[in-house]
Amino acid sequence: MKLKITTIGNSAGVILPKELLARLRLEKGDELLALETPDGIRLTTFDAQLAAEMEVAEQVMRKRRALLNKLAQ
Repeated sequence: MKLKITTIGNSAGVILPKELLARLRLEKGDELLALETPDGIRLTTFDAQLAAEMEVAEQVMRKRRALLNKLAQ
């Protein structure tokens, strides 16, 4: 589905068609999480618990970068 970026006040945004909101079971006011993937950007419903877990994982990856690189070899 092709969407267009539009001006919303002093910001820019994408308007999701009603049909897409229904298919995704989303309503006005719901929060989305934008994830960068090798294939592009993935939008998913925001899950506060998952967001907290991802923050912990990112902290561990930053702190233990050298160890994780060794393990990857």
